[in-house]
Amino acid sequence: MKKRAFWLASLATAISLGLAAQPAVADGVFRMAHDVGSGGLSSLDPIDKGRVLQITEKIMNRLIRPSAEGRPSPDLAKSWSANEDGTVWTLKLREDVRFHDGSPFDADDVVYSLTRVLDPERDSPARAVIEMVTDVTALDPFTVQLTLASTFADLPLQLMDPRLRMIPEGSDDTIAKTGIGTGPFKISKFDADGITILEANEDYWEGAPKLERIELIGIPDSNTRLQAFLAGQLDMERGVKPLMRRALLRSDRYVVQDIPTGNWSGLVFRTDVAPFDDMRVRQALRLVVDREEMLKLALDGGGTISCDTPVAPNDQYRADLDCPRDIQRAKDLLVEAGYPKGLKIKLHVAPIDGVWSSMAVVFQQQAAEAGIHVKIVNAAADGYWSEVWMKKDTFATSWGERPAHQALSEAFSSEAKWNESYLSDHNFDFALERAQAKLDFYERKQAYIDAQEYLAEISGTLIPFHRSQLVALSPRVRNMPAVKSDRILWHEVDVAEEGS
Repeated sequence: MKKRAFWLASLATAISLGLAAQPAVADGVFRMAHDVGSGGLSSLDPIDKGRVLQITEKIMNRLIRPSAEGRPSPDLAKSWSANEDGTVWTLKLREDVRFHDGSPFDADDVVYSLTRVLDPERDSPARAVIEMVTDVTALDPFTVQLTLASTFADLPLQLMDPRLRMIPEGSDDTIAKTGIGTGPFKISKFDADGITILEANEDYWEGAPKLERIELIGIPDSNTRLQAFLAGQLDMERGVKPLMRRALLRSDRYVVQDIPTGNWSGLVFRTDVAPFDDMRVRQALRLVVDREEMLKLALDGGGTISCDTPVAPNDQYRADLDCPRDIQRAKDLLVEAGYPKGLKIKLHVAPIDGVWSSMAVVFQQQAAEAGIHVKIVNAAADGYWSEVWMKKDTFATSWGERPAHQALSEAFSSEAKWNESYLSDHNFDFALERAQAKLDFYERKQAYIDAQEYLAEISGTLIPFHRSQLVALSPRVRNMPAVKSDRILWHEVDVAEEGS
């Protein structure tokens, strides 16, 4: 805790000394950082595990994108409709779109892009998003038909997934390096560990971008990213520690956006290994947490309490759950499970996400009251996702906001690629299948609520809160709305000329 206090004091000093007064970035150039992700295995293929979303969101389009409010909005598909039972969907495509290499975008590209996602041999994590689709057919050059295995009333929500970007037909062997898409920017240089340079696509179908260039710098450590922003080397940092909110707001050198989101950070206890394979132990681990206190200490209150549901607070299907702390019940459950003297566990974290360490310390202190002794293991940021995540028995995790069905299925259904807690419960799987098949909205909503209530009983993942995203911008940034990153229209973003 002393180390954290010293770090916060150092950053406050950096702000007061005006480190942002370093040499300005060139006019027309926007600079930001990303966490490097999979390092040398990083890819421009939007459906690969190593994809760099901060890049693909700027170079490729989806069929359907979220509006600023999160509702399905036209992107490369200008309209969509379903048959009476929601098993066949028809999408009408824009006719004025070209890829970065000059080739025209049409229905064949959509068929190709979605078929790659659905290919079981490719084993893409994105497959779970549209696994209900059994056939993708081009009815004509600008009409695509999607046939589903069963009724799915919320298919447009699924197609908003940030990974479902359209790529040119036949580009399977090259897309990971070329990144050819239809987006407002195109790849000039790709270096995940260094600096990736994106140039404006002057022929972008929504209009030429206002920026000439975007530079994305690979910086795996969250503290280093923030220091780079404070030093005037970046125009934006979207992962600012909540404890820095007040210091940033006191300075006129920065623009601060506080954005409520469905993003969440959590602690995962693998359900396929002892002692976490016992549901009573998993319940005890979650009962020891005072979530209000954890939210205050880890995020300075910048978030919304969650009772272990990944569904966003503002999602139409969010369950209203109650999860008070109960130390005595946690102790009783441990005794029933055969651990009358408590537990000793190791919890792995890394500086990738600035809130993980704070969460871990709070959990360590709160769990101790129930006889659960937590040893925090600090892993290196580089390699965390390949060597710790889904490998160790307990670890920290973070997820971005997703529609309810996707949030529940992608992280917790038995066959999901990213089922990081290795939860395998056929009753839960069936609950999701039943929910997606309900055409009546209110019946569908209740079914998703039932699924969340059941998950809260069996889960191996502690989800204490959904986070507000604290975004810091340099004053020269223009037209950057206070929304999640996948809702930003990047061709509209601009930077002011020096001195303006």
